[in-house]
Amino acid sequence: MRILILAAHPKSSQSIAQRALTAAAQAVHGVTCRDLYAIYPDFNVDAAAEQAILQAHDVIVLQHPFYWYSSPALVKEWLDIVLESGWAYGPGGNKMHGKSLLSAISTGGAESFYHAKGRNRFTVEELLAPFNQTAYLCGMAYLKPFVLYEGRKKKAADLAHEAQRFGQLLHDIAQDRLDLRQHLATGYVLPDSFKRRQA
Repeated sequence: MRILILAAHPKSSQSIAQRALTAAAQAVHGVTCRDLYAIYPDFNVDAAAEQAILQAHDVIVLQHPFYWYSSPALVKEWLDIVLESGWAYGPGGNKMHGKSLLSAISTGGAESFYHAKGRNRFTVEELLAPFNQTAYLCGMAYLKPFVLYEGRKKKAADLAHEAQRFGQLLHDIAQDRLDLRQHLATGYVLPDSFKRRQA
């Protein structure tokens, strides 16, 4: 499978965690990495160019820090501009049908923060619900997110382990060693449009 990594960190050179994930992804055959902040520093996203790139890939990975329980601003801008009605969803909007979406995020907080009785009150998957629904509306499978907790506090060995885990996940996807239907986010039900495209 062809994997597209859309990395989005406004200060990627200062993020040890995001750099480690990107390096791991770049080492995997079949993975294309794009740094959205380097390509669109002015936020002037080229919808046609991005749509062409999306159509050439099977699995789309949104890789970013978990800013205020969501993503950096450019990710939202990219989604608004690129996933147009009539192209990605709505009448005639079937170009993303049958593809998969994976959120790969790094957090500042510990895993223990993300549950009903934790500091953040919700699990990461619950907080990522807008991305889950975006995938559903576009006829995509939404995969169980990859989460690197406490990115800024990780020791070098622990960070290397997390990067290796991410690289292995991408490798397994690229080599079709992972049944994506068994790797869906908790409670996610595949849209009928995904099933039709995969039939």
